[in-house]
Amino acid sequence: MSPKMSSKMPPEMASGMAEATRLTRAGRLAEATALIQRLLRGERPSPTQDAASATVIDGEAVTVDVSDPPRATENPKPGPQGSNLRDLFRNLVARVAPAARDQRTARPASPGAGRFVSATFSNEAGARDYKLYIPANHGADQGRRPLPLVVMLHGCTQSPDDFAAGTRMNDLAEEIGCFVAYPAQPPKANAQKCWNWFSPEHQQPGQGEPSLIAGITRRIMREHPVDPARVYIAGLSAGGAAAAIMAATYPDLYTAVGVHSGLACGAARDLPSAFAAMRNGASPTALNTPTRVVPTIVFHGDKDKTVHPRNADSVLSQSKAGAPLQTTEQRGQVPDGHAYTRAVHADASGRTLFEQWTIHGAGHAWAGGSPDGSYTDPRGPDAAREMLRFFLEHRHPAPAR
Repeated sequence: MSPKMSSKMPPEMASGMAEATRLTRAGRLAEATALIQRLLRGERPSPTQDAASATVIDGEAVTVDVSDPPRATENPKPGPQGSNLRDLFRNLVARVAPAARDQRTARPASPGAGRFVSATFSNEAGARDYKLYIPANHGADQGRRPLPLVVMLHGCTQSPDDFAAGTRMNDLAEEIGCFVAYPAQPPKANAQKCWNWFSPEHQQPGQGEPSLIAGITRRIMREHPVDPARVYIAGLSAGGAAAAIMAATYPDLYTAVGVHSGLACGAARDLPSAFAAMRNGASPTALNTPTRVVPTIVFHGDKDKTVHPRNADSVLSQSKAGAPLQTTEQRGQVPDGHAYTRAVHADASGRTLFEQWTIHGAGHAWAGGSPDGSYTDPRGPDAAREMLRFFLEHRHPAPAR
């Protein structure tokens, strides 16, 4: 919590927010957000935390009081001490609660003719399970020809099976011929299975969750015929934010990145700044600068009430890092689906380095996904297919081996 923020709070509020920050860094998000809600209601901090009614807002858990549901304030007015934080909290809860109630139970992914295998990776930072899709055209007649690898990071409350089903990425992998890896975030690391994109210890190379995701990637590259020049990473929501972190912290490993409804690397440093970034978009001054320009494709619905669409601009601004580019815009319409605007940013040679898809009328969901998975919008456009198309246009200039 910044000194500026704490100076405007009563001591009890400031100490409560400090405790919420401590709980967040310990991975106890349900307790932290329950504490914040009590503080915003003017109650004294309690040692007993109730996470029984927690629901999810991207990378955070929010406790919803169903007996007296909060009302959203689209244009909050100045009020008493703490009213800005209260409005922020109520807006986020009111917007996400209906989505949580409507969320369906996903069916397992259908891997088609290939194999969908489970494994575990561990290092000094801990251990993570993951699933790997191995296509049937796995090069048996090609002398184990190297194939591309796509690493997919799920959103909050999701699992590898759920995410694979919702994105249909395994079906595309079978069609195109590539490996797809799905690291899994366990509840013991985050109560809602969110990647901890908002914590500084998980925003650095060689430590925390980035080291685990990179370790999974490298292990697959050692054990399977993966082309090191064609290793990509993508994610949704909290997973999209984690994918942006991976591109910024391991530009030697990942050729390109896809961020769907996510946030830029360094968009938040704690729980309060995470809520602020999700509601308003991240300040450009808070973003890290990658050491290599990593080709990036971004999808975001312009009616997303969970992660503000302005975050898509921040992801692109961070990725471009001041590179001179030529920009063109294309508008399209999915038959019986969403209209969209596709901004293409190319270098002087005409090579596309960045794409930004703004999906008109869409909310917080994977575009073109299957209803077999959670947080999907079948009305398109097909984000998974477009990501793979964009990825395969790029090869790493100096791939890690």
